[in-house]
Amino acid sequence: MKDFKYNKGLILVIILGLLAAGWISMVRHTVEENSRRVDLATNYEDLLELADREGLPAEKVLAMAKDAGVTSLAVYDTTFKKLNANGKASAVAGSEILANFHSGSLSDPVWRQLVQEGKIKGNEVYLVGHDASTWQDLKEDVPRRLGSGRVQLLQVGNEEVMAVKAHYESFLKMDIGMPHDEMKAVNDAGFAVIARPTNYNQCTPEDVKAVFKRLEGVKISEFVFSGSQVLGANKALDTTIKELKERNAVMGLIEGVTQLQFYKQDGMEEVAKGIGYNNVVRLYTIPKDEQPKLKIATAVERWANADDERNIRIDLLRIYEKPAPNMTLLETNMKYFKDTHDALVAHGYTMDNELAVGTFASFYPAGFIRAIVMAGVAAAVVLYLSLVIPALNTSVKKQWLLWAVFTLLAAGPVLMGNGAKIRVLAALASANVFPTLAVIYQLDRIRYLRDKVTMGFGKMLVTGVLALFVTGALSYIGAFYLSGSLADTEYLLEFQIFRGIKLTFVLPLVLVAIAFLQRYDVFDGRMDDTDGVMNQLQKIMDMPVKIKTLFLMFAVLVAGVVFVARSGHTSGMPVSATELQFRAFLEQAFYARPRTKELLIGHPAFLLAVMAFWRKWPTMVFFGLVLIATIGQGSMVETFAHMRTPFYMSFMRGIGGIVLGAGIGAVAMMLIQLWQTVISRAKERKAA
Repeated sequence: MKDFKYNKGLILVIILGLLAAGWISMVRHTVEENSRRVDLATNYEDLLELADREGLPAEKVLAMAKDAGVTSLAVYDTTFKKLNANGKASAVAGSEILANFHSGSLSDPVWRQLVQEGKIKGNEVYLVGHDASTWQDLKEDVPRRLGSGRVQLLQVGNEEVMAVKAHYESFLKMDIGMPHDEMKAVNDAGFAVIARPTNYNQCTPEDVKAVFKRLEGVKISEFVFSGSQVLGANKALDTTIKELKERNAVMGLIEGVTQLQFYKQDGMEEVAKGIGYNNVVRLYTIPKDEQPKLKIATAVERWANADDERNIRIDLLRIYEKPAPNMTLLETNMKYFKDTHDALVAHGYTMDNELAVGTFASFYPAGFIRAIVMAGVAAAVVLYLSLVIPALNTSVKKQWLLWAVFTLLAAGPVLMGNGAKIRVLAALASANVFPTLAVIYQLDRIRYLRDKVTMGFGKMLVTGVLALFVTGALSYIGAFYLSGSLADTEYLLEFQIFRGIKLTFVLPLVLVAIAFLQRYDVFDGRMDDTDGVMNQLQKIMDMPVKIKTLFLMFAVLVAGVVFVARSGHTSGMPVSATELQFRAFLEQAFYARPRTKELLIGHPAFLLAVMAFWRKWPTMVFFGLVLIATIGQGSMVETFAHMRTPFYMSFMRGIGGIVLGAGIGAVAMMLIQLWQTVISRAKERKAA
């Protein structure tokens, strides 16, 4: 059977589902557009280091960073390694005090008396404060970190000394609380603080309350917990949630090193859910070992891409530790800050620490709207099955019965407030079925037109381009459906991700191949009657294979592996320098960089498939070109599976790809036409 009828009722259901999916996508776009405030940040310690290396007052460097556009500074728990260095407190090993006593170099009579009385132990650490605020912080936090049983206050002359039972080298590295003086200095310089506290061992609610009490009066932009646990894990998370909610605080989560989801912290998901996902943002920082390899312009471009494509809203910039050519280290870093700020402004972002960072509003579409989307997906699946199964195509009743079953299974859980897995299956179906239907429609239409239209090259070229645009528009229905199936705040933040991306690169090819073999005989060269899918597959299995055919099949297999491996979130497949330069060019030339598999592979193949059909090339060649063309259509829809990328950007990425791909395909058609003309004239001259 080669003539299939399209069930207009199912098409109507698909249109209704498209309206629902379109509404969801429009609301999603509004939510994304209302979250355009970025916190441009760096580490307070990095600026102090920069000031020391340049021999400048810290206040001057802080002022320059603010003028360059930095809005927040990250402040971490202090350590005695830092306190020993800045002179605000000292930690001395008891063994060192005893050694100095026995060598005669311990001159202070009070310390000598303590040694003589046996109050100095070699396995203890003795703390002395030189700054009132710092000393008060230490007296509050050290007993909490180690337990009051390991801490004792001694009076040495007119000073208090804290005796701590701890291993000296380990104690120097131990986190001992957020420093009041650093946070005050940050606020006084006009910055907000990104608070980065670490968790306590066996953290209690009282420990959590103590941390937040210390932060009272401090202007904080976000909380980004340090280490492998959030504050309060694992037994005091309720207190952390309560304290954050009382302050209407924003929590930043650090993007994973693969640029997928987050760096895992114990308690992270519980706190995020507890305070509401509308109070959570994504943070990115360029890896420490990678930044030195990047030129400033490259790093700046990465920040713009991160905010545009991955919904990053806290940009935590590290300083460059080596100066750029013809610049001082200070000039290098201030240029880096300023260029990043200006690039983000050019991309439409605002940076002002008086405003809240760009969180996403709570976005969860109503169940009945999502149920309509599910019904539309079910209709699309049934429509595809009816276009490849002759017995189903001739029975409209069976089609509606099948649609009713699929709709009940898909929409029922959604209406009951569940359906998380069903939504993923619907998104998977949308990503695969709609591009397939778009290609099938063209396969049916061109066969219908073939005997009714005479096609010269110019008309063939225009027809091919128009057909590509129509097919792309039909494929975009799947993009709206995919977005409508999944879109909510958790997907925008990547707490949830679509895990069927790899499959979407292969399954449309299989679905289109089945439809093609059901319509065309790939062996007779006439693109006419067909023996059906199974009979043609049997013929393919029985074909004798030559060695050169095996090599060709192996090359196709390798190309397929590369195609799938380089796609998705994490590929592990290296990208050549030439391709990187080409990508950079596309970034500058288009609103969003088109995907190479669309503009260089899929869309040009679509136009060549049109040429193959009208010029009656071997059916097997036409078949191969149709499958390659399907890659472009599937890729257009699969782009929307990256839910962290704004809907409008994904939409414009596909538009750019289809426009440029059509141009490249048109050039390929003209070159082939020119080649065929030259060969034809050469044969005519030879015959004459």
